[in-house]
Amino acid sequence: MPRNSGGGASAILLPLFLSALLLRCFVCYADGDGGGSLDADVAALSDFRLAADRSGALASWDLAANPAPCGTWRGVSCAGGRVTRLVLEGFGLSGDAALPALARLDGLRVLSLKGNGLTGAIPDLSPLAGLKLLFLAGNSLSGPIPPSIGALYRLYRLDLSFNNLSGVVPPELNRLDRLLTLRLDSNRLSGGIDGIALPVLQDFNVSNNVLTGRIPVAMAKFPAGAFGGNAGLCSAPLPPCKDEAQQPNASAAVNASAMPPCPPAAAMVASSPSAKPAGAATSGKGKMSRAAVVAIVAGDFAVVGLVAGLLFCYFWPRLSGRRSARRLREGEKIVYSSSPYGATGVVTAAGGTFERGKMVFLEDLSSSGGKRFELDDLLRASAEMLGKGGCGTAYKAVLGDGSVVAVKRLRDATAAAASKKDFEHHMTVLGRLRHPNIVPLNAYYYARDEKLLVYEFMPNGSLFSLLHGNRGPGRTPLDWAARMRIASAAARGLAYIHHASRRGSGTPRLAHGNIKSTNILLDKAGVARLADCGLAQLGPSPAAAAARSAGYRAPEAPPPPRPWASQKGDVYAFGVVLLELLTGRCPGSELPNGGVVVELPRWVQSVVREEWTSEVFDLELMKDKGIEEEMVAMLQLALTCASAAPDQRPKIGYVVKMIEEIRACGEASPSHESMDESSGVSVSDSPAVSEGGAISQ
Repeated sequence: MPRNSGGGASAILLPLFLSALLLRCFVCYADGDGGGSLDADVAALSDFRLAADRSGALASWDLAANPAPCGTWRGVSCAGGRVTRLVLEGFGLSGDAALPALARLDGLRVLSLKGNGLTGAIPDLSPLAGLKLLFLAGNSLSGPIPPSIGALYRLYRLDLSFNNLSGVVPPELNRLDRLLTLRLDSNRLSGGIDGIALPVLQDFNVSNNVLTGRIPVAMAKFPAGAFGGNAGLCSAPLPPCKDEAQQPNASAAVNASAMPPCPPAAAMVASSPSAKPAGAATSGKGKMSRAAVVAIVAGDFAVVGLVAGLLFCYFWPRLSGRRSARRLREGEKIVYSSSPYGATGVVTAAGGTFERGKMVFLEDLSSSGGKRFELDDLLRASAEMLGKGGCGTAYKAVLGDGSVVAVKRLRDATAAAASKKDFEHHMTVLGRLRHPNIVPLNAYYYARDEKLLVYEFMPNGSLFSLLHGNRGPGRTPLDWAARMRIASAAARGLAYIHHASRRGSGTPRLAHGNIKSTNILLDKAGVARLADCGLAQLGPSPAAAAARSAGYRAPEAPPPPRPWASQKGDVYAFGVVLLELLTGRCPGSELPNGGVVVELPRWVQSVVREEWTSEVFDLELMKDKGIEEEMVAMLQLALTCASAAPDQRPKIGYVVKMIEEIRACGEASPSHESMDESSGVSVSDSPAVSEGGAISQ
């Protein structure tokens, strides 16, 4: 497919972006190596031991007995020939000159010295550019928080609580735009916190300090306990500041004066048919007249008859459809009529009829090894039902020549929501979406009573089945490398959809509208592709199907089953899918304690807030070693995508970039295929590969 014109800006920005990405990868490499060596790390650790270990807790750090620190020195972990983790919690370490030695460990990713007796000031830790977790809580550190901490741009967790730190909270902390945890409680910090603005912060505590001033609105979401013990702090969630104290009362007075009085009891209308209405005809002795009784009885019969008729009209078509669906399932095949078209239409196995239409192909199939076929070829094909989704029923159809396609039969409500002109235009737009990570729409059929969509067949099922199917014995777990490849491929497919409207031709902004794990399919080569692109805009989904997708629906979306799609909503749903990959759970799954995960982002945030982050991750991932940092990075990205506020969600292009960066900066597995890497973050017009597969359920 030739590229559309009007991409001059993209042609200029693409080299700049690729240069920035290469520079970023170089920085990742430099952070992992830093020009240092294991010998330099050993020297730094030895200096730290001499300054801090007065009780002999680090006796294993003996070069004579254990010359190789990796795996033999307590609390030390290595990767790539460098020390990357140092966890010494509750070792009784002390001294005021110990921490500067650790600033030389420029390959460090995790540093935790909680529960010791270290004193002195926090040194300049900016050389630790790759640091992601920093825990210095429970010591006796003093002095100010060094502004240089703001240079640790990779930091996810920062815990300096329960020390003797003083001074103000440095504004340089706002540079830590990835920070999930910030704990500064139980110190002697002063000044205000109105300058703190961390976009993805999940755990925050500055209690028991001497802070003053107004709590910023962005921080009001945290509980009052996160600010307690600071007599000078005010505003929500604490009591209001002095200049706010009078406003609620004034507002209440205005509301009270504006509130209309309740109607008198005499003006209320009786709601029961047996209640005597005002002005009803009565006899002279207070008894109801015969005419009134007859009128009431007749009215009751009319109401009962009307209700019965409405219930019949509502349930009869559904009961008939259920019987037809049962017949289809029992046969495990749908045998379409092989008779030629007649003037009265064609009879299908489901018992319906549709007028004669035509099959419209949206691409030249000769390049992919396929061929065009007529509608009667499709109707004569044996078809196996794959499942039902929000937009219709999907079938695997085997044509007479042995080729296999996926057919989606749109629901009546979905099909009727769009006129023929709008339907054909929408199909033309969707037919142009050609990308290795999108299930291509090859053809469609339109008639008044029947609408069919023809896709390539995806033989390896969906992400949902890989993650949640057969969780018992004999299951083959989905490893971390495979999950990352699927996440990367799905993100690139979504980025292509979002950018498709920027290629000229007056195409409106496109959105997928139904991102979920059942709509991420795997082709013959195991490459992930997005299915059901753009079908959510055609019409409302049934209530049951909408309920199954509710866990992926953004908070700002209207209540289901009203059709709705937006690019911000796609990013939210993709964040939920990332959380599925990380946790092994999906919206609606049961918890061990008997509860149900309704909103996956809220459940993950509640667990992370309690500092049980490790409890979030799927147990099947525990066999994969050395992936903790990648999982934490992906968790932070997923929670950012699934933010409740739409303006806090990143664009999908940024999400693609971050996933690729996490894969590149982690110890990438050699199983990353060249084809998967070559697609990068591009949203090019490259044609879809020919191997096909199933359409979503």
